[in-house]
Amino acid sequence: MPDDIGPWLSANAVPLTTLSADGPLDELEPLRGPLDGVRILGMGESTHGTREFFRLKHRLLRFLVLEMGCTALAMEASESAARAVDAYVHGGPGDAARLLDRLGFWTWRTEEILGMVEWMREHNRTAPATEQVSFVGVDPQRCADSVAVVREFLVKVAPERDGTDLLDVLSEARPGSRPDPGQRLRVAAEDLAAFLESHREEFARRTTADAADEAVWHAGALVRAADLVTRPLRTENAEESALAVRDRYMAEAITSLAATTGGRIAVWGHNGHVATGTYANGVLSLGSRLRQRHGDAYYALGLLFGKGTFRARRGDDLEGDAVPHRVGRGGRTVESRFAAAVRGDYLVDFRAADPESAAGRWLRASHHQRSFGSNVPRLTYRFHMAPLVPAREYDGIAFVARSTCSRPLPPLRGSD
Repeated sequence: MPDDIGPWLSANAVPLTTLSADGPLDELEPLRGPLDGVRILGMGESTHGTREFFRLKHRLLRFLVLEMGCTALAMEASESAARAVDAYVHGGPGDAARLLDRLGFWTWRTEEILGMVEWMREHNRTAPATEQVSFVGVDPQRCADSVAVVREFLVKVAPERDGTDLLDVLSEARPGSRPDPGQRLRVAAEDLAAFLESHREEFARRTTADAADEAVWHAGALVRAADLVTRPLRTENAEESALAVRDRYMAEAITSLAATTGGRIAVWGHNGHVATGTYANGVLSLGSRLRQRHGDAYYALGLLFGKGTFRARRGDDLEGDAVPHRVGRGGRTVESRFAAAVRGDYLVDFRAADPESAAGRWLRASHHQRSFGSNVPRLTYRFHMAPLVPAREYDGIAFVARSTCSRPLPPLRGSD
């Protein structure tokens, strides 16, 4: 590979002496300039099971909150269950480990995420209201909490509406699991949401305004979940697939959040979501939608690693344990080039590269990156690569030389 990028990386990389979540924030000060004018920072990850990614993103969140006025973390996690986590970080009741379990993703049931949530709670305990940070889920799937809220509310105000199969189905169903051209499940959810909305004032008088508002919000979450459930995962028109609609809903949630919060927003998701490109045969990513809507006020930071281990589920197993997987540095990826150019861990801002320079042309040429989801193929995952034009899909990267496995929380005992 021509040495077009090595000298530029050596000159522009910001070294990180530690990846600890409580590491010194002054090391991140070089980000202040690139993030000036950025309202939304997308923090990606090339695996959902790398400890170093999680610790570094916790540290980035600390910097954004303490130094740059960030007031919300938007997570690739259940929008339904995240409301209880948000209440917790604002001093509410509950056990943080159980609340993370309710998010519905094994990826977030880790020591690293627990440490971040506890830090958010401690920060909010003493911070003025305008400087507190919220935890917001933006993923419409996994809506068991919304099912519980709506069902309990209906028992109080309209028990005759509690006989539908809708709530039982949506409590567990996954995107694309019940493809239906007529989307009858979504239609039923819309009917329920319209019923609660049309009777909001009446029901508020019989309960409380807060209870009625909460029920209406959760009914809306059920509509979004039902939309995902009844769409196929693959369609001739990629924009009509469950995958595309999921990213569309996540982008809309973040844009709505930006309209209601005055501070910066940190977005936590997979590289495939935060990057400003497409994935899965043409699905427009969350990051692409945010770039279209917010322009350069959205910054996509990809997180890549050189070699090491990470956790993921095997094959198509959606219920089994995530287990360690190992990859070497590899010779045909951008990761191998980034590892060879600069030793150790570092950050680099691609926006600083002159498009007409040799480095700028390299960053705007087609390469390959490694990308691993929550599930990976049993045998061929080591060769799993995706096309990448670095400066087109990322505004910068954080590079971790060695990945180790995220640390799962112990199994829960008892029930909520």
